[in-house]
Amino acid sequence: MAKPPSNRKKAISAVSSDSTLPDDQDLKENPALATINVTAVEVPELTEEEQRDRLHLERKVERAFFEAGEALTELRDRRLYRSTHKTFEEYCRDRFGHSRQQSNYLIAAAGVYENLTTIGCQNVADENLTTNGSQILPTNERQVRPMTKLEPQKQQEVWVKAVEQAGGKVPPARIVKNVVQQIMERTQVPNTYQLGEVCQILAKDNPELRGKGGCWGIVNHVGEFSCTVRTWDGEYTVGLQHLKSYNYLPAECEQMQVICDRLGRVYSSGLEESVQKFLESLGRLNRAYLTALEEKLLSVLELEIRP
Repeated sequence: MAKPPSNRKKAISAVSSDSTLPDDQDLKENPALATINVTAVEVPELTEEEQRDRLHLERKVERAFFEAGEALTELRDRRLYRSTHKTFEEYCRDRFGHSRQQSNYLIAAAGVYENLTTIGCQNVADENLTTNGSQILPTNERQVRPMTKLEPQKQQEVWVKAVEQAGGKVPPARIVKNVVQQIMERTQVPNTYQLGEVCQILAKDNPELRGKGGCWGIVNHVGEFSCTVRTWDGEYTVGLQHLKSYNYLPAECEQMQVICDRLGRVYSSGLEESVQKFLESLGRLNRAYLTALEEKLLSVLELEIRP
C-alpha cells in the first residue's frame, strides 16, 4: 500500500510554490527556515453607539468614589442610620465593612472632586490636558487624599500642576502628594516652636501618628517644617500642622520635662500592661502637674523598678 504524503510536505506546498523553498533535510537541520502564514484578522471599529456606551461606562468607573462619598455624606448628615445604629461609625463598619476613617476619606474626596469640576477646567485651554474632549478628573480617592486639607483654590492649583507633571494624564497619588508638599513648603509659616516647649499631638488624618492623638510631648528638636517631640514612650517627628502648643510658662515646661523623664523610666522597665495603661493616661494629661494620687501611684511604680 502506498504511504500517504507527509503532513509536512502538504503544509509546505500550501505555504508557497517557490522553487527555492528549503527541503525536508534543511528543515530538520534548521526548523527556523520553515515558513508560516498568519492570516490577518480585521478588528471592526466601534460604532457611534458603542463609543457612547464606552465613554458612559468609563465615566461611571471614574466617578465611583465620588458618588460613594456623596452618598455617605447624605447618610451621615440626615442620620439615615439612626433606626439600626447609634453612631455613624458603627453603621459604616457593619454595613460597608470599613472604618469611620475610610468613610471620612471618601466624604472629603467627594468634596475635592466636586471643587475640581467647578474651576473652569471642563474645557481645559491646553488640548494636551484633555481626555476625550473633557476635563481630566481624579479616578480614585487616594489621588485626592493629599489635597483634602488645602483651601479650594490650592486644591485646584495642585491638580492642574499634577496633571501637567503626569504628561496630561490622570496623575498617580505619588505625584499629587509631591505637588502638595511643594506648595506647603512654599507657603509654610516659620516654625516658632522652641526647645523644651510642651505640645499636644494632633493625629487626625495622619496614620503614622495613630494612637498618639491627645498625647503631650516635649520638643527636643526644631526643624524647618516639623519638630521632634519626646513622649512617655519614645520620640516622634511631627509636622507643624499636627502640633498644638499648651503655652505653658517656663517653670511649668520644666516640671513637665521632669514628669516625662519619670514616665519614660517606668515605661522602659517593661512592667505589666495595666501599668502601661496608667502611664498612657498620664501621657495624655492636659495640665502641667500630677494630682496627689497620681504622684503617689507613680512613686510606688518607681520604687518597683529600682535595683
